[in-house]
Amino acid sequence: QVQLVESGGGLVQAGGSLRLSCAASGRTFSSYAMGWFRQAPGKEREFVAGTGRSGRSTYYADFVEGRFTISRDNANNTVYLQMNSLKPEDTAVYYCAAYYSGSYYSSRDHNDYKYWGQGTQVTVSS
Repeated sequence: QVQLVESGGGLVQAGGSLRLSCAASGRTFSSYAMGWFRQAPGKEREFVAGTGRSGRSTYYADFVEGRFTISRDNANNTVYLQMNSLKPEDTAVYYCAAYYSGSYYSSRDHNDYKYWGQGTQVTVSS
């Protein structure tokens, strides 16, 4: 069982930055693939970024365009999403998610993720 708690969301002007954090419970954090997803009002939840167990493999949605960086600190059971050059269209609730993984890969499919945080609101003003 893994519990995830996100933090770091807020209101920022276009072009600004935010760093989201996701703290995970449990002693086997390094066995889980981690991902960030987002959901805007009236839209489906979409993949933002993912990282495998070790953090060496990372994956991003096309719309990220080099603006976001996912990283993880397995010693402190935390995964981060550094978001730079934010745009109004990045406004959404951002969710941290995890699933137990036997590989160093992370999925882009939200159906593969078993554990989810409560979400943190990110609002980008124009």
